[in-house]
Amino acid sequence: QLQASGGGLVQAGGSLRLSCLTSGRTFSSYVVGWFRQAPGKEREFVTAISRSGSSTNYEDSVKGRFTISRDNAKDTVYLQMNSLKPEDTAVYYCAASRTIIVSDITRFNRYDYWGQGTQVTVSS
Repeated sequence: QLQASGGGLVQAGGSLRLSCLTSGRTFSSYVVGWFRQAPGKEREFVTAISRSGSSTNYEDSVKGRFTISRDNAKDTVYLQMNSLKPEDTAVYYCAASRTIIVSDITRFNRYDYWGQGTQVTVSS
């Protein structure tokens, strides 16, 4: 089970840190990704982190602003979001997979487990 938290309302240029807490699994065996879905739009890839945390991948529009990290001792993945823009407004979901391959990490249907989502709203 994954539990995402940390969303909220923030002004443009502000920051939020999302957390994805897992339970009941060997957390370090899972690749974890963040996706987001805005109203009327498809779910899109934001970022992902490898099992050890040594490798990360970002969607172009968030590069330099968002940072994903993980603490395997706490079974938690974090998404630090800085310089937020109104277009970042969406429900953010964390997802995990034990078997996903690198070439598939941007594809939401390759993840096995999903959190419930947390709303991020950026006002202009």
